[in-house]
Formats: sequence, C-alpha cells, structure tokens
Amino acid sequence: MAPTIRCLDLIFPNLADHPELPDQVSLALDDLSPAAIHEAGDDLAPTWRVFLADPRRTDAAAMTLAARFASSGLRIEHVEVDDEDWAARSQAHLTRVTVGRMTVAPPWDAAPPADGLLVVVYPSTGFGTGHHQTTRLCLALLQQADVAGRRIVDLGTGSGVLALAAWRLGASDIEALDYDEDAIVNAQENLRLNGAESTITLRQADLRTDAVAPADVVTANLTGALLLAQALAIAALVRPGGTLILSGILADEVDAVSTAFRAELAQVDVAAENEWRALRFRRG
Repeated sequence: MAPTIRCLDLIFPNLADHPELPDQVSLALDDLSPAAIHEAGDDLAPTWRVFLADPRRTDAAAMTLAARFASSGLRIEHVEVDDEDWAARSQAHLTRVTVGRMTVAPPWDAAPPADGLLVVVYPSTGFGTGHHQTTRLCLALLQQADVAGRRIVDLGTGSGVLALAAWRLGASDIEALDYDEDAIVNAQENLRLNGAESTITLRQADLRTDAVAPADVVTANLTGALLLAQALAIAALVRPGGTLILSGILADEVDAVSTAFRAELAQVDVAAENEWRALRFRRG
C-alpha cells in the first residue's frame, strides 16, 4: 500500500460575503507552520489543501482554525492523500515579486533584475515570499527608511526576506530573530542562497524572554495582537532618531496598534493593501 500523508481541506464560503477571510486564514496558517498549500476551486469559493511541516499537528491545527473561522463559514475537513511531493507542486507556480527597487524571487526565477535589487527566497515554512500583502508593505516602507550603514533588527524574520532586503539596501549590522525553529532553518537556507551568511546574524529568540540590543531600524511583521502585547518592548528597541516598521495589522486593528506605539514614538506613515496595514514610526 502506498504511504499516505494527513492534511486539511479548507473550504471557503462565498467570498463575496467574506472578502477578508482568505487573508485572515493565511496569517493564521503562518503560526501553524504549513509546508505547502495547494489551491483549488474558483476565486469566489476556493478550497485550500494544507500540509503541515509536522503532520502530527493536523488535529490541533484543525481545532485552532475551527475556533477562529467556523463562525465565518469556513469548513475544515481531514484528508489522507498519497504521499506525493505536494510542497514542490504548490510552490512551483511562484514567480518574482517587485516592490519599488526590491525584487523577491524564488531560485527558479532568480535572474537579476535589469534595474534594482534582488533577494532570493526559497518558499518553505518560513513566512515571507513577497507574495503576501504584509511583506510587500514592509518592503515598501523599508525602502523609505535610512538603512545604509545602520544596525537593523528584524523581529519574526520568517524566511529572512526583510533582513535580506535591508542587507541589499546597505545595512551594515543586521540581526534577524524568530522563535520558530522551522523559520530559522528556512532563513539559514535563504541567507546561503544570497551569500549573506557572514553578514546577517540569525538567532532563535523570543522577544518576551530574550534580550535584544537596540537598533537604528526595527522591522516587526507579526500580528496585531502580538504587537499590542509587546508594544513597549518593541518600541524600546528603537534608538534615538531610529525607525520602526510594523506590519501584520488588519484594518480594524490599526487604530489600537497606532495608539499603543504613539505612547513612545511619532507615527510617520501608514501603508495599506486590501485589508492589511503597515505603520512607520520614528523616535525623535
């Protein structure tokens, strides 16, 4: 008998009534360490087949998603399929994404751009291929910051894409942090792909318990809830005259997050794409 692998089918309701639901589910899945997501159905009623990096966590993931999204009409079904290379199938369609001067590309689409900077990212469990709105918003705001020759801290680095973008923009001291071991493994591979292993310090750490030295630019593409809970600790990492870039914030969270950080910093900018927001602050 051929080996099988456990996965989940996420069956969305009609998105005309819930246009924000795919983005919300996508962000929730990031916390569950997906190995691959295979999309089917149509634009108004898609189905996602989700494979976790650790299939043993499938039951717990289903319960987490049901608790958050069943009331919005998301159906979750357990499935066992032949153990094919679903990760490769799901990722093969990804191509480059360009934001301003920065192009983020998978290895199979990594020809250097004629005009601009290239970051190569291998899609994996680490969040950040450039295809999600929250990453694109961060990339745009990062290019507006004073990065060259500065110290950068990237909180929740995921794939390492923002740390690599800062490196391409000329940052001289970069520290990329994530509490998730799978993300660290993915980020290490991406540092190697870009030749940045000796330039970017990658560390498995949790902001809530581990010390982090302040920086001139701090990026934090997390979640609205985590940003609110750790606002004081994150703001404290920004040096005088420095910049803080926040993302992973839904439109209905932006006022609360903005207020929490304005207690310590001056808000400079807000960027928006669909239901997502990113904020830029400066310390005077």
